[in-house]
Amino acid sequence: MRSLVTGGAGFLGSHLCSRLIEDGHHVICLDNFYTGRPENVRHLLEGPYARNFELVRHDVVEQYYSEVDQIFHLACPASPVHYQRNPVRTLKTAVIGTMNMLELAHQTGARLLLTSTSEIYGEPEVHPQREDYWGHANPIGKRSCYDEGKRCGEALAVAYAGHHGVSVRIVRIFNTYGPRMHEEDGRVVSNFINQALRGRALTIYGDGSQTRSLCYQTDLIEGLVRMMALGSDPGPVNLGNPTEMTVQAIAELVLELTGSTSGIEYRPLPSDDPTRRRPDITRARHVLGWEPVVSLEAGIAETIEYYRSRLPARTSNGQHTTTRTKTLAVG
Repeated sequence: MRSLVTGGAGFLGSHLCSRLIEDGHHVICLDNFYTGRPENVRHLLEGPYARNFELVRHDVVEQYYSEVDQIFHLACPASPVHYQRNPVRTLKTAVIGTMNMLELAHQTGARLLLTSTSEIYGEPEVHPQREDYWGHANPIGKRSCYDEGKRCGEALAVAYAGHHGVSVRIVRIFNTYGPRMHEEDGRVVSNFINQALRGRALTIYGDGSQTRSLCYQTDLIEGLVRMMALGSDPGPVNLGNPTEMTVQAIAELVLELTGSTSGIEYRPLPSDDPTRRRPDITRARHVLGWEPVVSLEAGIAETIEYYRSRLPARTSNGQHTTTRTKTLAVG
C-alpha cells in the first residue's frame, strides 16, 4: 500500500508515518517544514524502514502528483500561535491545499482522509459536541483563518465525493498531545510542561475554569488508521477523549507529575478562545470500535520525559549548552 501523508513531519503526521511504516506501507511524507521538523522523521530515514519511506519538501498549496493508494491529509498549522502568524497562508493551506489533494485523489483513485478539527464547532452551544451540530463560529475573528478554512475543507471533500466520486473520510480532531509537539506551539500541555520544567510560572488564560478534553497521540493515530480502513463513508467522525478537565486541573496535574514548585499566573482569556471542549464519540465507538485507552496521567508522564530529554544540558562548569540537531537533506 502506497500512502501519502501531508504534514508528515509534524507532531501527528510523524507518528502516523511511523505507524504506517510499521504496518508495512510505503510512505511518502510531504511537508514544507513551516511547522513540521525533519528531526521528527529522522528515525524513518535510517535503518530498516528507510527503503519504504520518502521525505519530500513540498507545499500542498502547489500541485503535487504521485501514484498513491491513500492520502492522509494533515497539512495545516494547528496551534493558534502558528496559524495566526500568517492567516492568509493558513487559509490557502486549508482550502487550496485540500483542493489539490482532492484533485490528486481524483486522478489516482486514492481514498483521502481529511483531518478536520473540533474548532469547526466554535464556541459551542451544544455540549458535548456531536457531529450533527453545525457549530457557533466567528467567521471574521482571529481564529477564523483556521476554523473557516477547515469548514471549507470539509465542504470541498463532500463536493468532490458527490461530484467526482472521490472516496473521502472526515475526522474532527479534538485536543491531542504527546511527544513531538512543538515546544512553542502555545497549547495547554506543551506550555504547562515546558514552563514547569524550566521553573517558570504556568500561564493560565482566563480563570482556569474553561475545559479541554485531552487525547494521547497513540489513541488518535489508531482512530485515523481505522477510519481510513472503513469500507464506506460514515460522515464526519469526532476523534478525541470524552473525559473533560478544567485547565486549572491540567496545570495542577503537570505540577504534580513534574515535581515542579512553579506557581500559576493568570492572564486575560484571548478573544474567541473556546471555553468548553468535549467530544461526543458515540459515532466513533459505533463505526470504528474506537475509544481512547491511554490515561491522562500516563500520557502526560510520557510527554514530560520527551520534553525533559530536550532541555539544554549542563556542562561540567555548570553552564548550559543546547544540543543541536543536524538538518536533514530532503528532496
